[in-house]
Amino acid sequence: MANFGNFCLILSLCLSLYALIAALVGISQRQPRIIRSAENAAYSATGIITLTFLSLVYLLATDDFSVAHVASTSNRALPIFYKVAAVWGAHDGSMLLWVFVASIFSGLAIYQNRRRYREMMPYVLAVLMVNLSFFLLLNLFFSNPFHRLVQVFADGSAGPFLPADGQGLNPILQHWAMVIHPPIQYLGFIGFVVPFAFAIAALCSKQMGDTWIRTTRRWTLLTWIFLGVGLILGGKWAYVVLGWGGYWAWDPVENSSLMPWLISTAFLHSVIVQERKGMLKVWNIILVVLAYLLGVFGTFLTRSGVVSSVHAFADSNLGKFFLIYMAGVLAASLYLVIDRRDYLKSERRLDSILSRESAFLFNNLVLVVACFAVFWGTMFPVFSEWVRGVKITVGPPFFNNINIPIGLLLLFLTGVGPLFAWRKTSPKSLRRSFLWPVIFSAATCFVIVAAGMRNFYAVCCLTLCAFVLIVILEEFIKGTFIRIRKKGENPFSAFVNLTLKNKRRYGGYIVHFSIVLMFVGFTGNTFNREATRQMEPGGEMEIGDYSLKMTGYEDGQTANYDFGKVVLDVYRNGKVIGTLKPERRIFKTGSGQMTTTVALHSTPKEDLYVVFAGMSHDGSTFEIRANVNPLVYWIWFGAAMMVFGTIITLLPNKRSVVGSRQ
Repeated sequence: MANFGNFCLILSLCLSLYALIAALVGISQRQPRIIRSAENAAYSATGIITLTFLSLVYLLATDDFSVAHVASTSNRALPIFYKVAAVWGAHDGSMLLWVFVASIFSGLAIYQNRRRYREMMPYVLAVLMVNLSFFLLLNLFFSNPFHRLVQVFADGSAGPFLPADGQGLNPILQHWAMVIHPPIQYLGFIGFVVPFAFAIAALCSKQMGDTWIRTTRRWTLLTWIFLGVGLILGGKWAYVVLGWGGYWAWDPVENSSLMPWLISTAFLHSVIVQERKGMLKVWNIILVVLAYLLGVFGTFLTRSGVVSSVHAFADSNLGKFFLIYMAGVLAASLYLVIDRRDYLKSERRLDSILSRESAFLFNNLVLVVACFAVFWGTMFPVFSEWVRGVKITVGPPFFNNINIPIGLLLLFLTGVGPLFAWRKTSPKSLRRSFLWPVIFSAATCFVIVAAGMRNFYAVCCLTLCAFVLIVILEEFIKGTFIRIRKKGENPFSAFVNLTLKNKRRYGGYIVHFSIVLMFVGFTGNTFNREATRQMEPGGEMEIGDYSLKMTGYEDGQTANYDFGKVVLDVYRNGKVIGTLKPERRIFKTGSGQMTTTVALHSTPKEDLYVVFAGMSHDGSTFEIRANVNPLVYWIWFGAAMMVFGTIITLLPNKRSVVGSRQ
């Protein structure tokens, strides 16, 4: 099966290169038949790459330890769903996952538009095949997951080597979130290739209207939400597996996922201005190029060894190839933008600073500044080592000091955007629009300060959350009452039909509401509390309103690891509210790595977060670390609302689905 996988990699590379060359020849000679053959070759490449991916899954599922990737990432005791996750448990398999996802996206994009945009599609096909061929080349020659193990005998000859068992999947990756987090993250990273391909095709074919934007809007939204969900799942994994008490540490690889999400968020807002007003054409091209390149950059960070991260793979020789590729893509894109600048002129100018166009533009600028700040902080240790020979570490305080004010400004712009009219907003309209949001947010500020909150950023954040919330509610309430008055619908029908008749607008408001919920959750980080104590059976510790009493210790083993659990009864205000069992695991394979499994008691108000941090040599005392983390629940709930709002936005507009009152 390993030989079959290698054969499939070679064949898919040949098909991708043929599709690229045939598309370019078809463009130059204006031969539709050649272009069709290029499309068929792209479909075939997608099918062959799928077989390649399934070959690696089969090798892992059947414990073929003669293959280096299988031996290094799996073992016989590993549950089957973790064996599948072992595909991306090392950099060669994760590169194959990248190729697989890229081929699926390429095939879908080509098939979806096989009868449309015939002047642009050959260019789209060519760009997609350049991307696919590059990663196939890396996968085949530099990061091949089908390499077999060999042993060298005393006489210098070599032969195949079959270990009795594998080293097993990295223990910290053996969690449900890490089974689905990397594929979802890759869907986000790779999905930007489709909007990028259409943007380059629009430049090449000189069709610089909003056709390419309308065609790729849903692609961009899907990619954006995949990347957002990937970020949240990564945060959830860090929260419950790493045992350090938080969900975001400004780790370089975390940052590499955040950067394209910020740029794609700017793009999603910016395209609205181009569609409605014919403005920001150059800006949108630049944003989509940056989004694609930042996706590739994230892959570069995890494989180049230039940064240290719990998420990064071991140092490899792929970094220089990524840098050359990214430089080539950037140079070609900038050349096309400069060469086609006459076709990228805005159809209108900005009429007023007090307009919705202006709010979108400021929103874009702030998002790009946030992205640059994250990029600079992430890469500064690398730059400092290159320039001065000394690696200067940039920690969370830098990112917090820069990005918390930026985040609050973005939150403010989220609220004020809907209050402005297109083109120009009159002072009278502005006063009327701002009246209730300002009153409500001011009242919120007064209440939380009177309740004793003194942290400046926390007060600002909750005040702005109240401001944005009332703006969103006003939008829904006004629209609902208009439908009640004009259509005669009951309030529920009017609300549902309002949302479903204009999904893009009101789905966007639901996404904005989810951002408010997540900011509320982020604010809770200001008030985290932590306590650590050495406990013995019958001992107690206090943290906040909680009391933890140790009632026992349990140990045992599975085929994969040995475990120990501390049993804690949890009291709040003198009443038992549950039992928590924080756990430590020592894995039998590899180097006997130890991991923690956090015990959580979660409510909308706060999480009680308990870690079994260690035990004495004689087993008489146990180190327990407990955290009270306020409002974390709202981060995960806000993420679910973000997915819901995006799904609403993605649905096509249809007629009312809830009947009117007769």
